[in-house]
Amino acid sequence: MSTVCDSVDEREATATLIRLVNGYQVSQAIHVAAELGIADLLADGERSSDDLAQQAGADADTLYRLLRALASVGVLHEDDSRRFSLTPVGERLRSDVPGSLHGWAVFVGQPTLWQVWSSLLYSVRTGENAFRHVHGQDIWSYRAERPEESLIFDAAMKARTGESNAALLEAFDFSRFGTLVDVGGGNGALLASVLATQPALQGVLFDQAHVVAGAEPVLEAAGVADRCRIESGSFFEKVPEGGDAYLLKWIIHDWEDEDSIAILRVVRAAMSGDARLLVVERDLGSPNEDPTTKFTDLTMLVAPGGRERTEDEYAALFESAGFRLVGGTRTTQELVAFEGEPVY
Repeated sequence: MSTVCDSVDEREATATLIRLVNGYQVSQAIHVAAELGIADLLADGERSSDDLAQQAGADADTLYRLLRALASVGVLHEDDSRRFSLTPVGERLRSDVPGSLHGWAVFVGQPTLWQVWSSLLYSVRTGENAFRHVHGQDIWSYRAERPEESLIFDAAMKARTGESNAALLEAFDFSRFGTLVDVGGGNGALLASVLATQPALQGVLFDQAHVVAGAEPVLEAAGVADRCRIESGSFFEKVPEGGDAYLLKWIIHDWEDEDSIAILRVVRAAMSGDARLLVVERDLGSPNEDPTTKFTDLTMLVAPGGRERTEDEYAALFESAGFRLVGGTRTTQELVAFEGEPVY
């Protein structure tokens, strides 16, 4: 016989499932607000929806409908006269604040990525990469041919890496190294931060030519350009030699095991003496925990074609590539610096 408690539990379960199923609606609404620059327009205080529509170049009625929906989920606040202001959540959508997620919100709602997620079923059924299925080429070639897509991706990575970089610097001791090679280091944001905190450290930034093309201003702004060499190439072929440590942050999770091992073997070939490997990734962790990493794993499946891994799985990758996992330094941002030493 059903009880009142059973009915309440069923209603809560139904409401929870509906909220999860409809989550894409909130994601896209936030994306549109980011594209229109709504949070920046509200930086100085509340404004009417009509005023915001005029400034953002949007239809007044439909923008109001968007804004009131965002207010209902706590991104904005609406008063009784259709005037809106930012909540603490909405503040993070401003493009000019520390820890801004504006770039990430713009990226996540791009048609390129949404089309790929719409083919998740294809990836689950076949085990194949959805991005290649939808766009006819891998994600790296696609971005290389479309500078505008690369700029959006770079802004998204900048939005997500600020706090994670700070957490890594706080947790991991880079002072024991003389030269740090950042493999796949993008525009140098992480390496610049490391060098800024370690005055005696030399750096080498390595990535594809079109990626490191924008690194010089980043290094100069951090005051470390004179201690950092920039090199370009493919980490499937060769990486710079002479490093005391080789850093790969958010690189290995982009690739399946075979390619990951190939990358690590190339790094291994460049190392000598007591050099160390530092692979900075999330630990997939235990069942029923950490939805962020579990869903990031699905992003890896449909977009670049890689996967998130457990510590044991990273240890196995290391062993296959000629390394021994000797430790893992955990950060407050749920990242782990997996440290490996070469096996001779």
